[in-house]
Amino acid sequence: MKVLVVGNGGREHAIAWKISQSPLVKELYCAKGNGGTAKIAKNIPIEPIHVEALADFAQREGIDFTIVGPEAPLVAGIVDEFEKRGLKVFGPNKRASLLEGSKAFAKEFMQKHQIPTAEFHIFGDPQKAKNFVKDFGLPVVIKADGLASGKGVFICKSYEEAYQTIDKLMVKKVLGEAASKVVIEEFLEGEEASYIVMVNGDRYVPLPTSQDHKRLLDGDKGPNTGGMGAYSPNPFVDEDTERSIKELIIERVIKGLKEEGINYRGFLYAGLMLTQKGPKVLEFNVRLGDPEAQPLLMRIRGDFCEALLNFYEGKDISLDIDQRHTLCVVLASKGYPEKPEDGKEIKGLEEVEGMEDVVIFHAGTEIREGKVFTKGGRVLNVCAWGENLKEAQEKAYNAIKRIHFEGMHYRKDIGYRALLHFQR
Repeated sequence: MKVLVVGNGGREHAIAWKISQSPLVKELYCAKGNGGTAKIAKNIPIEPIHVEALADFAQREGIDFTIVGPEAPLVAGIVDEFEKRGLKVFGPNKRASLLEGSKAFAKEFMQKHQIPTAEFHIFGDPQKAKNFVKDFGLPVVIKADGLASGKGVFICKSYEEAYQTIDKLMVKKVLGEAASKVVIEEFLEGEEASYIVMVNGDRYVPLPTSQDHKRLLDGDKGPNTGGMGAYSPNPFVDEDTERSIKELIIERVIKGLKEEGINYRGFLYAGLMLTQKGPKVLEFNVRLGDPEAQPLLMRIRGDFCEALLNFYEGKDISLDIDQRHTLCVVLASKGYPEKPEDGKEIKGLEEVEGMEDVVIFHAGTEIREGKVFTKGGRVLNVCAWGENLKEAQEKAYNAIKRIHFEGMHYRKDIGYRALLHFQR
């Protein structure tokens, strides 16, 4: 069969890497892919957001199955366009994708269907938003309503910081129309967790648990990014916690979608805060997380393409999960997330590719004249397997020592929260 993976980040390289292992797959395409996918698939020079051009290509080439990686084409309606043409595509339709495409929609959906989340208020007027913050108290979380590539969430610890953030988003429009409305909500404390399931109507299959590291700098300091690293499993999600997540969140979402006449088929990601009062939803995403997808897909054994296709067609499936731990560290460009630098040659990849229990997923890379160069904010994902989290961490960071490009930045502490907690 012919398979198309839509996207060009580390998540999409990981999807392509896993799909390429299936004996069912005879031809694999990525649109538009990166320097890593070029080695295992044919990169197609069509931007993921160009929905009709992708549908034209899939129709012309006789693509049997398409897997959509990023959120932007899902929110733009890629699934609706493909299905209109009778093409098989894994991902939620445009209406279902509002769960990620509009934080205001998601919060109101959660309120309506009694899904635990932070107290919130929605504003389209900057002055009203500022007046509210004055009465609401600190710290406060301010979120752009629309898509912002993981960079639309601001934790403000002073009134001045909150007012400046509101101005930056709603007056200066640094995120464009994504912040024409903002959601202001209470700050939740606890451990973060990413809980991702595959959904088809009223059926779902959980993927392994994971924890992302959103902040740019060690110790969870600095601005939010798209994600600087992740690991799996997440030891903070024990059996009781997972049961609560399923009952209070996942199953209520699925029931709520059905009540509203929304047919959901695709990945559903619940970004959670594990508070003293139980799990609460920080946000929903309508696709695999990035970088969570990388360590998750490394733990799924067997033919994932066959499992995904069977699940898409309504058959019962079960996933065989590797019990080893996996950890992913993102190597980013200088200036990320605001103004990343491009065009720096990357050295040392050949040496790392021969290392045992280590795999590199490319994100912002391109190949020119046989050499690999940076092209984007998040450049590489260095991932490793280990019998425990500490071993996976050591293997990943040992591999990173062999890689170099000018301005390379990465966190030195991915996995630290779990390791600290369980050493007590």
